[in-house]
Amino acid sequence: MKIILISVGTRGDMEPFLVVGEILKEKGHQVICAFPEQFRELAEDSNLEFASLGRKFIDLLDSDIGKVAMGGSGSGFKKFVALIKLARNQTESQKELLYKQCELIENENPDRIVYNGKAIYPVIWGLNNQGKNILICSIPYMHYVKGHTHVAFNSNYGTFFNRLTFSLALFGMVTTAKISIKWLKITKKITRKTIRNALVSNKAIYTISPSLFSRPDYWNENLKVSGFHERNKILNWKPNKELSDFLKKHSKILFITFGSMLNPKPEEKTRILLEILVRNQIPAIINTASGGLVKPDTFDSDLIHFVSQIPYDWIFPKVYGVIHHGGSGTTHLALKYGCATMIIPHIIDQFVWNKIINNIGAGPKGIKIGKITSRNLEPKILELVNNSSFKKAAEEVAGQMKKEDFREELYNSIVN
Repeated sequence: MKIILISVGTRGDMEPFLVVGEILKEKGHQVICAFPEQFRELAEDSNLEFASLGRKFIDLLDSDIGKVAMGGSGSGFKKFVALIKLARNQTESQKELLYKQCELIENENPDRIVYNGKAIYPVIWGLNNQGKNILICSIPYMHYVKGHTHVAFNSNYGTFFNRLTFSLALFGMVTTAKISIKWLKITKKITRKTIRNALVSNKAIYTISPSLFSRPDYWNENLKVSGFHERNKILNWKPNKELSDFLKKHSKILFITFGSMLNPKPEEKTRILLEILVRNQIPAIINTASGGLVKPDTFDSDLIHFVSQIPYDWIFPKVYGVIHHGGSGTTHLALKYGCATMIIPHIIDQFVWNKIINNIGAGPKGIKIGKITSRNLEPKILELVNNSSFKKAAEEVAGQMKKEDFREELYNSIVN
């Protein structure tokens, strides 16, 4: 069976598809990963075939406008203006993504397409290939759940308005599909109702641990929660002597990362963190990753160690707690390895994970990136380090997650 995996987004959006790709390939299927060009190496490192969706989408996110819109700048008005400008500038990048998805799928004629919510052509393709396109959701509340709004709204407005947010999100997806059909110059008449019905009835798999998001019993059978799946990322990685020595020297270390998230003032964010850590003599490993945090020219190297990349499945078992941006994969991994956790949310679903972490007692509720100051962040970090109940709760969730095994269920949901 030939299966195309299409994922659009930042690096964290690629990880669930790499795991799915490895599972499918192990079962003997031909797998093609269609990602933005910047993530070619990820697919090739997993020995998966790669098809490029171009560079424009990620280049836009990495632009100055993208950094403000995605990372915040401390000013709500500035962020609002940046979001408007980002939306205006997205047309060309969205067209590139759409045309490349269309060309690939029409050329390859796959048996199945597995895609995320930012990829629109699989929805159009699925209108004539019912049951063969499968949506992967690595974030919760994409489909109606009582007591919650759609993930994009991140609140609880009561039953009527909560339902309305899911209807609005569905309306937006239908509208995007209609615009895409126009761009592709498809002449066949396709009604909004047809697209809507296809979206509602399509298979959707939530790659989320039921310890964090359990499947509502009132959901239709086409909606599954098939657990968190992790790929092995440490096969070709070894720590250097400096990192090994740092880990030996300290017993209660924090790991800090903003992952693939950017922000307009990484130097300032790093300075705030360093001031708090040094003032309270808290040892930490800081991951500069995509540039949301930066390594300064001078710092206390006895107390702080900087890395630019590191496998989370290697480092998390060796640290006490994690402060991170709140991506789905990082959230799951921190808990899987029993780390007390605090999220500094940047965008959309990260605010939801922030609430979930706090609700399960695994860490204090974090402050969004654009609002952090030394004054408001310091008590949160001290609470994370000193309140042992956070560590205990995280370890309890880790025990639950280690019992989960949904690989066969995930596989069968795709191929059957």
